[in-house]
Amino acid sequence: MKHIPRKRFGQHFLADRGIIDSIVDAVNPQPGDHMVEIGPGLAALTQPLVERLGHLTVVELDRDLAVRLRQHPQLTVVESDVLKVDFTQFPSAQAATDLEVTALKKLRVVGNLPYNISTPILFHLLDAVAVVQDQHFMLQKEVIDRMVARPSTAAYGRLSVMLQWRYAMENVLFVPPESFDPPPRVDSAVVRMVPHADPAAVPVQLLSEIVQVAFSQRRKIMRHTLGKWLTEKAYAGVFDTQRRAEEVPVAEYVALALAVAAQT
Repeated sequence: MKHIPRKRFGQHFLADRGIIDSIVDAVNPQPGDHMVEIGPGLAALTQPLVERLGHLTVVELDRDLAVRLRQHPQLTVVESDVLKVDFTQFPSAQAATDLEVTALKKLRVVGNLPYNISTPILFHLLDAVAVVQDQHFMLQKEVIDRMVARPSTAAYGRLSVMLQWRYAMENVLFVPPESFDPPPRVDSAVVRMVPHADPAAVPVQLLSEIVQVAFSQRRKIMRHTLGKWLTEKAYAGVFDTQRRAEEVPVAEYVALALAVAAQT
């Protein structure tokens, strides 16, 4: 029976074989990789992945699709909202916490993410970044533009800072609307996210708060936002708030968070 895409799940199923092959080539799955696919849908990407891997774990919220996927002998199906999945609890992720286990034991995460909750998923996965080898996601192109944006550009913002602190990211493939059934109203793209090997050990919630305050009025200089916040925290260090938030590089936000944390 044909599956009817459900708007509440933001379902747009990849149907272009050339694009699918390009994504698989970009991911470059190897036998023995511990891979988790988010939102496999009708298995357009799932099947070529599992053919190279031998086995694949998938996370699917749609009950009807989960029933179909369970019929595939090479899949482990986790029927759940991905925002409720603890990626550190997958057996391979737990093994990856052992320093004697190679990086290849870490999780490789892929998926055509629902555009309506793509940003919450990205932040949710930050909690599991220590056990992740890499991530390849299909997202709205506008979101990926923000993820990889450089300072002093219109796309640079909170998402840019919070993700670039922890990942090296690359826009690897453009995907037009006609590659999907039904076609979305936006362009899509595929991003590669590789966790930095030695990131600054910054308190995540503190960095998030600093960045959120800084960009809360991005058209104004930060004296009106982050400057007031730093005064309230009785911050004794030096930070130039005579700039707009988009002018501050990621490294400076991280350094500020470390300095504020050291003072408290």
